[in-house]
Amino acid sequence: MNSVYDFAADVEQPIVYVREVALADLPEEVRAEATGLKKLYAVHDASGERLALVKDRKLAFMLARQNDMTPVTAH
Repeated sequence: MNSVYDFAADVEQPIVYVREVALADLPEEVRAEATGLKKLYAVHDASGERLALVKDRKLAFMLARQNDMTPVTAH
């Protein structure tokens, strides 16, 4: 049984990836605006382009869903 299945055909909304980003890994201008935080969460599209930085994981998932995207966690 070797059937080919196109999983992407069932995806109606684009998938975006949410991952934790250490503040130290970001440019100085971003760190200056993130006072009091040690990490942020990035939302990336399938090509790896960063679409957004937010203060927590829950907000990253809500942002993606509000923009008709399907968020998944990336490590």
